[in-house]
Amino acid sequence: MLKLVNYAQLLVPDFSLILCGYLVCRYTALNREVWQQVESLVYFFLFPVLLFHSIVKSPLDLAAASSLITAGVCMGLIAIALSYSLPYWPILGRFIDRKDHAASAQVGFRFNSFIALALAERLTGSDGLLLISVLIGVCVPIFNIAAVWPMARHAQSSFWRELMRNPLILATASGLICNLLGFRIPAWLDPSVSRIGAASLALGLMSAGAGMQLGSLRSGKLLGLSVLTLRHFVLPVVAFFLARAFDLSAHQTTVLLAFSALPTASTCYVLAARMGYNGAYVAALVTLSTLLGMVSLPFALVVLR
Repeated sequence: MLKLVNYAQLLVPDFSLILCGYLVCRYTALNREVWQQVESLVYFFLFPVLLFHSIVKSPLDLAAASSLITAGVCMGLIAIALSYSLPYWPILGRFIDRKDHAASAQVGFRFNSFIALALAERLTGSDGLLLISVLIGVCVPIFNIAAVWPMARHAQSSFWRELMRNPLILATASGLICNLLGFRIPAWLDPSVSRIGAASLALGLMSAGAGMQLGSLRSGKLLGLSVLTLRHFVLPVVAFFLARAFDLSAHQTTVLLAFSALPTASTCYVLAARMGYNGAYVAALVTLSTLLGMVSLPFALVVLR
């Protein structure tokens, strides 16, 4: 029971910030006009700095974690394929709005990297922190590209143009390249960069709360249920079988299971809103995913492990 409480406590700060953004936007003078500017700041500056810093701060030992990397990438590709395929499922596909699906498919495979880092360190110490950093460094560029593709495709805009001007993808790709080349942020600059990262997390979650309209879920109940089921139930089961298939060690299995059960990324909302999609709907899914993480993490780490 204590483990269940500990896992749930990791998600309380995130949910509190979402709730705070929701209340501030609706009951103070800081209305939607203010938060639209905050979203731009987060999207174009704060989040890119955060992603770059998260990737370059820990050396990536690709050889030592090759089995875990392969299992993580396989899990991610399976999640992407399942999320993309939802409109083509028998019966279900008829009730899915294609535009909402383009914006919310990312919820089914993206993850909250800060919760991942905190959880890995608590579960397996410095070894787990290094392993989860490797997974973040490899998977974030893949997942960000996969998140942009359906929205660019549905909007009939150039995928490569959207890709090349997307600040989140540019930050993660450059971070991975710099990490592999051995670049590290100077010690004197690291505290400032870390504070920018902390600001991006807080403002990103509060922006999601400010843009949230739970009523928007009424028109997309099946879509929301489908992507959240993939994120919080199907992926942990997939991770369990992949850990056995790749014969992962105990620490690697723990990290992969934790990785599979995380809440979705708060940047899902920012990306959808900035690309002109139904940000309120995606923000509601981010909120529900944060709550469901309190169930999926114990399911993966207590039941499956």
